[in-house]
Amino acid sequence: MSQPIQNRYEFVMLYDVENGNPNGDPDAGNMPRIDPETGYGIVTDVCLKRKVRNYVELVKGDQPDWRIYVKEGIPLNTQHELAYQAKGIEIPKKEDASKVDAATLHTVRQWMCKNFYDVRTFGAVMTTGVNCGQVRGPVQINFSRSIEPIVQQEVTITRVTVTRKEDEKSTEMGRKHIVPYALYRVEGYVSAKLANDSTKGTGFSDEDLELLWDALANMFEQDHSAARGKMATRKLIIFKHASDLGNAPSQTLFDAVQVKRVKADGPARSFADYAVMLNRDGIPEGVTMIERV
Repeated sequence: MSQPIQNRYEFVMLYDVENGNPNGDPDAGNMPRIDPETGYGIVTDVCLKRKVRNYVELVKGDQPDWRIYVKEGIPLNTQHELAYQAKGIEIPKKEDASKVDAATLHTVRQWMCKNFYDVRTFGAVMTTGVNCGQVRGPVQINFSRSIEPIVQQEVTITRVTVTRKEDEKSTEMGRKHIVPYALYRVEGYVSAKLANDSTKGTGFSDEDLELLWDALANMFEQDHSAARGKMATRKLIIFKHASDLGNAPSQTLFDAVQVKRVKADGPARSFADYAVMLNRDGIPEGVTMIERV
């Protein structure tokens, strides 16, 4: 593994959806998530982190140092046990989880960071039964919000066969929930201090960072499904600071990326209906704007 990152970063990503459901809400019948006060669409940070994890797993497989911690079908405590076994430490009983000494916690926590990409990237609470401590990840992602209010559309569909042979009907009805079109914006942060600190750092490296940018740019290409429709990353703007603590407030940098409608009549139906404006002259000294996508 390469050395931990030495520069702070922020990023702005724009992505769109066409005739798909970017993030269903289980509390609302899996309708696309929405801010009820404004009508703007939202996508959770957990949704995007899942796509990053899936992309990394596709690229790296189950290679050492690149495994995925939050993985379908594998209990978290099973992952924790790997750290104790690798270090030759007796796995604590459930009732003794809170009694694990600080030195042991540091050892197993560092092993988890080294071996699992998503732990050293996003962090993890690993105190569930088999205690591996807590990790605060250097990469944090906000909720996404659509540029304009969205329409939650319910589409009725039919199927030419039935579920049970005793059913007397010949077809069945179903429903799909879609957004006809929406452009979403998400902002994120990469803390160098949470990566390179001698005691709390996760070891998140430049190689890890490059894989993160690659994932954000390409993860939708590996995530197509009938439910999600057509989704794509349209812009990925990165702000690189000259120091690990940073050289400008994040909100100042986020304000340098503005999105405006270029076609006022009728609803937006493509990315071409918007203009993305980058205020490069407003970037403070010590910060570099990188247009990755």
